[in-house]
Amino acid sequence: MMEPRTTRDRAGRYGAEIIMYRLLLTLLGVIAMTLSAGAGLVTPSQMGTGALLLTTSEPGKYVEAPRVATDFDITVTGPIARTRVTQKFRNPTNGWIEGTYVFPLSEKAAVDTLKMVIGDRVIVGDIKERQEAKQIYEEAKAKGQKAALLDQERANVFTNQVANIGPGETIVIQIEYQEAVAQSGGIFSLRVPTVVAPRYVPDPKVVLSENAQYYTVRDSIPDRDRITPPVLDPRKSVPVNPLTLTVHLNPGFALGEVTSSFHDVTAEAAPEGGKVIALARSEFADRDFELTWTPAQGAAPEIGLFSERVNGTDYALAYVTPPAATTNEKRMPRDVVFVIDNSGSMGGPSMSQAKASLLYALGRLDPADRFNVIRFDDTMDILFPDTVTANRDNVETAKNFVGRLEASGGTEMIPPLRAALRDARPDDEGTLRQVVFITDGAIANEQEMFDILSAMRGRSRVFMVGIGSAPNSYLMTRAAELGRGSYAMIGEGGQVEDRMRELFAKLENPAVTNLKARFDQTSAEVTPAMLPDIYQGEPVLFLMKMPERKGSLTLTAKIAGRDWQVSLPLAKAEPGAGIAKLWARRKIDDAEVAQTMGTITPGEADKRILALALEHHLVSRVSSLVAVDKTPSRQPGEKLSRADIPLNLPAGWDYDKVFGKEQAPDILQRDAKLDVTLIAMNKTPVSHDANAVKTVDLPQTATPSELLMLLGALLSLLAILFALLSRRARLA
Repeated sequence: MMEPRTTRDRAGRYGAEIIMYRLLLTLLGVIAMTLSAGAGLVTPSQMGTGALLLTTSEPGKYVEAPRVATDFDITVTGPIARTRVTQKFRNPTNGWIEGTYVFPLSEKAAVDTLKMVIGDRVIVGDIKERQEAKQIYEEAKAKGQKAALLDQERANVFTNQVANIGPGETIVIQIEYQEAVAQSGGIFSLRVPTVVAPRYVPDPKVVLSENAQYYTVRDSIPDRDRITPPVLDPRKSVPVNPLTLTVHLNPGFALGEVTSSFHDVTAEAAPEGGKVIALARSEFADRDFELTWTPAQGAAPEIGLFSERVNGTDYALAYVTPPAATTNEKRMPRDVVFVIDNSGSMGGPSMSQAKASLLYALGRLDPADRFNVIRFDDTMDILFPDTVTANRDNVETAKNFVGRLEASGGTEMIPPLRAALRDARPDDEGTLRQVVFITDGAIANEQEMFDILSAMRGRSRVFMVGIGSAPNSYLMTRAAELGRGSYAMIGEGGQVEDRMRELFAKLENPAVTNLKARFDQTSAEVTPAMLPDIYQGEPVLFLMKMPERKGSLTLTAKIAGRDWQVSLPLAKAEPGAGIAKLWARRKIDDAEVAQTMGTITPGEADKRILALALEHHLVSRVSSLVAVDKTPSRQPGEKLSRADIPLNLPAGWDYDKVFGKEQAPDILQRDAKLDVTLIAMNKTPVSHDANAVKTVDLPQTATPSELLMLLGALLSLLAILFALLSRRARLA
């Protein structure tokens, strides 16, 4: 027989039970708070106004987007510009994130430096083969270490990934590069892209076998997920990515006029000479910045020669502006095919600029010329069956055709390029055949364009006209190079007449042809390897590598059928900085061009590019910069989420024309442990077609699994406690 329990026994037992209840309630409260805070999930009503929210896989829940602010600090010394880009990544949430930011740089940029600044510590990035850099970054991310990875997706499109940005933390990333200043017609210029425009991404092609027994899928853009960042609808979101920019301009000659084409700037005299140009106020990254300057009267240099010695080797940069052709010969008649892009990305001011450019060009035709007009979006119209005489009736018909064009649809650029290059009279030596291509270049399949150009160019010369606030300058410059033509950029309506007049001065006057360079030193290496034709007012730019800076560089060419020659004594070169890296960057371009032209294999191109990139510490298609902080900051078990940082729509673009009406931006939070390529497999290719923009369905992996398991265990413990209490109550 059991002895009766005393009052003291019962009090002790109930006191212990009360303590256990309170302990469990406290633990459950902590878990609930952690579940809410760990993922950083909020509802729109919790955030109020001004917050940019990214969709998560949990319905009705969002995470606040990482913030980016960008500063450009540019120093122009003679013909070379050195740029430092500072990107500040701020995590406004109370969880850990990995930020992925797609951004543009100049297509000529020799990117050689990556620094990650954490408080007062600076971690300098190392150049590695791309896959090795990716592995180093992923391992650091998994260990909770802060890391940054800089990849080149296109010559002018880069991706910066920054891992393990803590709650409320700001990480500073600095990127440095250099490029040669552009020059044409006595005007020097520097163009700084600030936003990657949305690009038309053609769908993969399904190809049946000859016996129709099986099919394969061919994707000309395997990196589609890496070049299609989310884009904000300006009607629903405030602009992001504030921008500051300063140019220290010391061109080496007395300055005349200095002009900023698209931004308000301030200009002050610099103590060391030249000027300091700065944005008059903070702007947002939604359009290219363009600065132009001219020499003072009588100060225009026709020849420039600069040199640098690195690791016992001399490098030199030379530019020479050939004299204008002096001939009384009658201008050769031309066969000109005009191609105009009227796809959705051209909506708004871009379409007006493109139409105005083409109308100006039609008005410049001579009655002895022949011409045709092709317009395209995801369809194509060719105005005449073949080029026709530029008489009044035909020109008027073309102007009416152009006047009716409106922007809509996708950007299928390959069919119109093929049509424009198709030459009905390939052996006609009495006319100049020219193709003028007017577009913003907002496509992802540039390499297909280059392949077609190299295969079909024949006797045609291709002239590109870049339109809008953020044109694809890589497409413009490389297509003009492969097409042995030139290019012009038009960013606003006020530039149409001046820029088109400059372009037609090149179209209508003889080019400098048969250009050759000869060195006294047989071991010297010159780039570009494929020497271009030079048009009126354009300089020829050479980069050289040689054991010793001695002897002369001799240029020969033909201008209007007449021989021309000039010699540059290398001993008289002025000191310069960064020339070795510019030489290596241009040699990388040579390898890319050689691959496109079919003179080397893709494997040989990759080998050459990697060797140059590793030797000169440059980012390329096959090499990346990676920086890792050795000290872990995120502890094991703490959730890490990935967020693709959204971009502004380029200024003047029409969102509905690009993405379609009532379409939400493709903005999602991603679990940073997910493989991006697996996500891309479930993602409908981005298109300018209104029906092609979809939301990504991500697997439900963004849940805090460790905490949920802990909650389950505590609930099980609670159930056991209730069972024990019930048993004791029965025994009592």
